[in-house]
Amino acid sequence: MLFNYRYSGNSQVYSNATSAGISFAPDTHRDPTFFVGKLHKKIAFREAISALHDVVVSDLRFKPKDKTEYKEWAARQESLWLAEYMNGYDAAAASQRMDQLRTELDKINAEKDKVMAPFYKARKQYFDYLYQKDRDAWFVLDPVITVHPDEMFFECFSQDESTYGKLSASYNVFKEVNEFECGTTNIDYSAALYNEFQKIRDYKETDFKVDPGGFQVQTSQEELYHEVKIDLPDSWVRGFLQVSSAMTLPAATFDLHPMDVYNFCLWLRRFKEKNGPRSIRFILEPGKPVRAVFEPWNHEIVCARSLYTGPQSREIRIWGRRRLLILERLIPIARKFTVHLTGNGLPSFYVADLGDMQFTLGLSGWTANDWSRAGQFDLMAPRAMVDDSAKLKVFADLKTRWLAKPETIAAATGLDKATVLGALGIYTQAGKVIFDLHTGMYRLRELSREPLPLEDLRYANPMEAAASKLVERNLVTVTSEQEITGVGLQLKGNVKGAQRVYHPVIVINSDERLSEAHCDCSHYSTNKLYKGPCEHMLALRMTHAAK
Repeated sequence: MLFNYRYSGNSQVYSNATSAGISFAPDTHRDPTFFVGKLHKKIAFREAISALHDVVVSDLRFKPKDKTEYKEWAARQESLWLAEYMNGYDAAAASQRMDQLRTELDKINAEKDKVMAPFYKARKQYFDYLYQKDRDAWFVLDPVITVHPDEMFFECFSQDESTYGKLSASYNVFKEVNEFECGTTNIDYSAALYNEFQKIRDYKETDFKVDPGGFQVQTSQEELYHEVKIDLPDSWVRGFLQVSSAMTLPAATFDLHPMDVYNFCLWLRRFKEKNGPRSIRFILEPGKPVRAVFEPWNHEIVCARSLYTGPQSREIRIWGRRRLLILERLIPIARKFTVHLTGNGLPSFYVADLGDMQFTLGLSGWTANDWSRAGQFDLMAPRAMVDDSAKLKVFADLKTRWLAKPETIAAATGLDKATVLGALGIYTQAGKVIFDLHTGMYRLRELSREPLPLEDLRYANPMEAAASKLVERNLVTVTSEQEITGVGLQLKGNVKGAQRVYHPVIVINSDERLSEAHCDCSHYSTNKLYKGPCEHMLALRMTHAAK
């Protein structure tokens, strides 16, 4: 998927003895979005924006050791080892023959190196140039910045596609806000800016600007613009869209004191596991301190300052825990960390309360299971059948407000809440709306300038496509509907497969979300809900929705 950006100059941070300035260059291809003001909470913003940079460069994928040189050396030594092993079998002649073969081999390698030398040199120069002059080419996508009437927020994704970061800054972070225009744009956020951010000091007056001048197009200044074209894998965009859907899933929520997060990071810094399991078991008991057990050592950290206030006892395990070290820099400036755990091996979210700023860290089930493959969480979101007129009503109302809760939109449009949630779910997957985990509101945020090719993104996981075929062929029967007080609507059904009949059971809660489910198929037996619902669960839900 090709993204085209056009920036007015480059983003810059300047600093001298008495003042500093931050100027982000926005994408001039998009509708004018700008902001001009002065930073008030300088140190807190510096630490938060630096933590966001840690998300951008994060890549914890397994990188095997390069054994090319060893294999070449072993191949050269193999003949010598064979001769030494066959001691007594005319060793002198064998050694002489080995020397002769080694000489011939060295000549061949020398010729090879001579022929390939220009290629090796050019390749090294190319990558050195990228790293030193155009380091952004090593990253995937420039961050997305959105200006809203109440706040400004940055969003980014890690290189390994398993970590999502969002920094929200209310206007209390700034002073002397001169002008702003609400909207979403991509900003030129080069890696060199990170070092410049570290120069921000509390005693320096710091200007903050998403440059409005970037939208003044003049032929004489054409050289100030530079084009950036990034060919993104569909998995990156798909993963970005899955984050908001995962945020809406039912979750166990509790607050952690900053010192508890410090203790987590300290343990991870001090010890490196060599064997599995590499997980954290959160033990949650109502009215008692949160307990975290680090495996495989079974070391328990009792969070004495953090009580769990949920209604029932739970034990939830998460993996990919070393990504929590991204929060390390926020500990000195955070008031608390709110944790949202959606289930065993499912995504988790950590919202750092920085006063007038909020930093949201979203982690997929585990590092190797990135957001694109972590599960089709949009399939577990509200799936109401929404006609085009209702969708347009919902989007038009949200566009006038910029942010709102589903109940507010429902009251304003006259639509029922289920229809509003279904429409918002559709726009979330279209990249036009984002769910704000901190406020519980939906916000307008258009991820790209052009409409995303949803047909290319929709069926990366074949489950929904297979479910649609089952429904079209009338192979699904709803056998039972039961309203369970305090839980939701329980549906049971039969789905005729190629070999046998399957019996899925799903529970849809009051927000029209799939909260519980099980099936007797192999997909559920193997993965449970870690990779989203199976085709039989989805087919049952689609059939019920159609009726």
